[in-house]
Amino acid sequence: MIRHLKPISALAIALLLTPLAPAVTAKLVTRDGLRDPARVDQARLLGAAAEPQNWMSHGGTFAEQRFSALNQVNEGNVARLGLAWAHEFDTNRGQEATPLVVDGVMYVSTAWSKVFALDARTGQELWRFDPEVPGNHAVFGCCDVVNRGVAVWKGKVFVGTIDGRLIALDAASGKQVWSVATTDPNKAYTITGAPRVFKDKVIIGNGGAEFGVRGYVTAYDTETGRQVWRFYTVPPVPGAGPDGAASDPVMAKAASTWFGTGWHVSGGGGTVWDSMVYDPELDQLYIGTGNGAPWNRKVRSDGKGDNLFLASIVALDPDTGAYRWHYQETPGDSFDFTSTQQMTLATLTIGGVPRKVLMHAPKNGIFYVLDRMTGRLISAKNFVPITWADGVDLATGRPRFAENAFYDAGTKLMLPSSFGAHSWHPMSFSPQTGLVYIPTMQRPVAYKQDPNYHFIEGRQNFALGFEIPGPDAPATGGALIAWDPIAQKVVWRVPQPEVWSAGTLATAGNLVFSGDAHGVFSAYRATDGARLWSFSQQAGIMAGPISYAVDGVQYVAVIAGYGGGVPLMTRDENRPQQAQPMGRMLVFRLNGKGKIADADLTLPPANPPEESFSPDQVRAGAGLYFTHCIFCHGGSVLPDLRRSAALPDRETWKRIVIDGALSSNGMASFAKWLKPEDTEAVRAYVAAEATKLKATEKGPAAP
Repeated sequence: MIRHLKPISALAIALLLTPLAPAVTAKLVTRDGLRDPARVDQARLLGAAAEPQNWMSHGGTFAEQRFSALNQVNEGNVARLGLAWAHEFDTNRGQEATPLVVDGVMYVSTAWSKVFALDARTGQELWRFDPEVPGNHAVFGCCDVVNRGVAVWKGKVFVGTIDGRLIALDAASGKQVWSVATTDPNKAYTITGAPRVFKDKVIIGNGGAEFGVRGYVTAYDTETGRQVWRFYTVPPVPGAGPDGAASDPVMAKAASTWFGTGWHVSGGGGTVWDSMVYDPELDQLYIGTGNGAPWNRKVRSDGKGDNLFLASIVALDPDTGAYRWHYQETPGDSFDFTSTQQMTLATLTIGGVPRKVLMHAPKNGIFYVLDRMTGRLISAKNFVPITWADGVDLATGRPRFAENAFYDAGTKLMLPSSFGAHSWHPMSFSPQTGLVYIPTMQRPVAYKQDPNYHFIEGRQNFALGFEIPGPDAPATGGALIAWDPIAQKVVWRVPQPEVWSAGTLATAGNLVFSGDAHGVFSAYRATDGARLWSFSQQAGIMAGPISYAVDGVQYVAVIAGYGGGVPLMTRDENRPQQAQPMGRMLVFRLNGKGKIADADLTLPPANPPEESFSPDQVRAGAGLYFTHCIFCHGGSVLPDLRRSAALPDRETWKRIVIDGALSSNGMASFAKWLKPEDTEAVRAYVAAEATKLKATEKGPAAP
């Protein structure tokens, strides 16, 4: 559904505007005037900072600082910010994309890897593209069928799809130009990250480590889709021979850090599922790598070795993919401490000397400042409380692991846990304040060895057990923090209403914009964190905002739609449960008068069957539910099975779970992993939970 808002008169605009800095010249592009759209090349991206009216790449510029030099909206007038327009999408699944804006046209991806082109001034839809991802592939997505954005280059729009394709679209029409399968369709790979583009190459990674895959990143020719190079992030299994890839010369070095055979069947992991940054000053590409497969090094690698290149930043030659240097943030990762989080490039004066640095705030909770010329560590300090280490040795660059960090000697309370201190949600850096604005999380989890682990192909494999921490454990919650990367300290901190935080944008108006899981989008003063403005609506906001300008008017845009890993698995107990509204693109301007109609978010009541089940069935079903179901149905995004209309009927339940009756909607058949009696046991457990829920609810009984 497209919402068209009444335009403001030219006289009113003239009265409302204050000067933009630098000057803005972007003109509106209409459906009939799409001449030479997405006209972006290397020279233009190199000069992106001089075009603040546009947002032409994922992080705003090659440096990925997510800073806008526009200041028409500033700390003095942000209270006048209002909705300019909203565009409603066709799905209520998670929305994580950063939109791009080029010469008045917005390009944005949504859940299920769909792409939309919108008039950036009015929200009018210019075209849409649906890659028609098979619904049953959703079963391989650890964290929803999300997509974090597109790339544009010389009249094309590039998107990676959840089923592993990289697609080039014509920017004028949305028609497919070429498509290439970047992953093995017989393995549980996914793509959720945004491609990056430079020097006529488009770069894409993939996800799926927990499901049993081996990570890599690939460069393709932007014109033809021909593969230019590929770099694997973990070695091939012994005896497999060389890959014929750019990574071959360094794989012997990597293999010497792996032991045992546990990783042979699981692929090793190390997927490059999000951050990749091109550095034009040094002509280098940096990739952030993910966790091991399975998580637990004791199973994966006999409890030994650093397991290169897991949880690392790796610098590559952008033309050939050849290895240059690496820095491993979590050697021998056993915690799901991915290093795939956003990398930001800058020049900082440290010790009186300008240093070209890479700044990183990964899942493990430590803020790293690296010399990006050499990969050497300059400084490292935890930006949240951590229990797995007591700091980093600056001489060696290695963490000082805490006692029982690898949970070999019993249960270990982990802070941060696998949810991360900071996940995919973009951070931003303001050259004006010198501060980094990080959405942080704290969710303590107790880790322990799992003596009954066995690898399950196509399902999530951890090789460890989890326990809910006791009442004395640190509280769960999120916070937006301003971090001084030179002094390595928190400057200000704003608590968030829920653990799942939202991406940030810093602007020259001394503002930081960020949303929250409850659907509130706010502007904070960048210097002290004071909240100066907020806008509330129904859809939770997680994605990174941007700012752009058209016809002399500055806009702030963010996509809304709750989803992703934490929302799929956990519920916010601090507010009543509700259905999820459709995702929306929200765009604001000074004195905007737009409105959004509220949707009916009422949930159906608990719906337990009248029949009874044995205690043994319920116990067996609980184990199966926590192995196969909780990762999607334990949260507040997908249907709560306790309320399912199928729950009272054994045959309907079987048709969905075993026969795949709803596979086109994303609920794949589980016949590969569950027997009919297993399915019935899961129903028994869900029925027991539905009975408990019904006892706590008010209102009419379920039909």
